[in-house]
Order: sequence, then C-alpha cells, then structure tokens
Amino acid sequence: MKSSNLKKNIHDFSLWTALITPLTENDTLDVKSLQVLLKEQAAAHNGLLLLGSTGEALNLNLDEKKTILKIALEQNFPVPIMVGVSGHNIQESSAWMRYLETLDVDCYLMPTPIYAKPGEEGQYQWFKTLMDLSSRPVMLYNIPGRAGIALNHNTAKRLAKHPNAWAIKEASGSNLEFSRYREDAPQLKIFSGDDGMLPGHASLGAAGLISVASNVWPAETNLYTKMSLELKITPETVEGKMWQKASDSLFTASNPIPAKAILHRLGRISSNKMRLPLSALDLKSTELLEESDREIRKWFTK
Repeated sequence: MKSSNLKKNIHDFSLWTALITPLTENDTLDVKSLQVLLKEQAAAHNGLLLLGSTGEALNLNLDEKKTILKIALEQNFPVPIMVGVSGHNIQESSAWMRYLETLDVDCYLMPTPIYAKPGEEGQYQWFKTLMDLSSRPVMLYNIPGRAGIALNHNTAKRLAKHPNAWAIKEASGSNLEFSRYREDAPQLKIFSGDDGMLPGHASLGAAGLISVASNVWPAETNLYTKMSLELKITPETVEGKMWQKASDSLFTASNPIPAKAILHRLGRISSNKMRLPLSALDLKSTELLEESDREIRKWFTK
C-alpha cells in the first residue's frame, strides 16, 4: 500500500463525509452548492468521500461524475479525497477504476456488488479485480441493506492480505457484525458506517466514522467523532442519545432525502431536488431534523 506517498495522509482522518450531490430544480448538477459543501468540509478538516452511496453515484451519468471530481480536485483542499467504486458490471467498474487512477485522488471505497448477491468467491474475484487495478488504499464497504448481501467474512479475511487493503466500512447496524469483521481482518482499520452507533463501535475498536450527519453538521460531527473515539461519549450519555436521535432523523426517509431537506431549509443548497427513483416527497416532515439541528448546535456552542 502506497500510503507513504499520498499528498495527504489518510491515516490522519478519522471522519469522512459521504458527500451529497446537490442538484438544481432542473435536475442538473448544482455546481455552486457543491462548492459550498466542499468548502464546509475542508474547513472542518473532514475527509471527503465523493460518489459514495450517499453521493447518489448510481443516479449520475459519467460526465457528471467526472465534473464532480474535477471541481473537488481543482480546489486543492488540504484534506484527502476518497472515491466510490460501485456497481454490478465489472467491465464498467474496471474502466472507472482506470480513469480514477489518472486523477490525484487518495483512496477508494468499494461496496459489495449490488443486486446480484454474489457468494464468497464472486465477491473475492470482484474486489480483487478492482484492487489489482489500484495504486491506492482501498476501503471495503459492508452495506447489506443496500447491496442485498453482506460482505462475506471469508472474503474479508482473504482480501485483508491484499497489498492495497486498508480498511472496512461496516454499516450493518450490528455490534456483533462489527466485532466479527475486526476479528476477520485485525490488520485493517474498521470504520463505523452508522453515525448514531459510533460511540458503541468506538468501544469495540473503531478507527473512525464514515458519516451522513457531517453533511449537515461538519464541525459538530468532527467533535462528536473525536469525543466518541476518546470514549468521552458513550451510548448511555446525554450526548450519545442526542446523536442517536439526530442520526435517526436523517433516516426518516431514504438517505440522502432528509439530509438534502435540512440543508435546503438552512439555505446551504439551492434545492432539495432528488433524482429518480428517489423523491423529496417521501419525507413527510422536517420537524425531527430541525429539532436535532437545534440540539446539536446548542451542544456544540456550549
């Protein structure tokens, strides 16, 4: 793994924001809002995850993906950039990997292939094919709720030996599964993929958080992550319960519908526009989001 040659040391970042993709009401990429969001994250010193699942990458065309990366890279922020490599067509995903290798990005996020529900060998060959094309560290991503199948534990053990293996994002919602992946691949860093579960995952050895909440609360989530990893926030504390409530509010509709709704309400993006099959109308109320926003801002300014 060539981490020593990276422009920014990814190991210095415990919080990565799975950035949303702002769209205009005309369903085009909202470049101005994207630049605002990127600057917010850089100011909070959060790692940037672009074109991850929260970034709605599967709903974007190739030109839009390339534009997003171009805009982010042109800013030359002092924070690393991770890029999502997902899908179910190995030829298309391989072509995407080869393109990414021409860019100055720092690492990759690779979720389990969607829909097909591959077994151990299918998963292993999928990941290995893409990881062999990489010159940068790779974070595997367990997200059974979206992929339709979990990252196979034997696959994780085998891939942990790959020279580009760096980490696992664990988003099953299970402390038991989190612990099992740590046992499967003790040489890899394990990141929590559930904002509200970070305090519990921290006690199990989490290296950090891949966050939805930090879209809305960049600096606040950075502090929450730091305090959780220092075991100053636990699931039983007032802060732990507050952040669990905030995390729940961001999933009252399919992610990232609620995040876009509150960001639009706060005036930080021009529209809460979603691209089909997602619809902003599936969020019936922003009351819980607004309540969590007030609570977190009050906590942060104490």
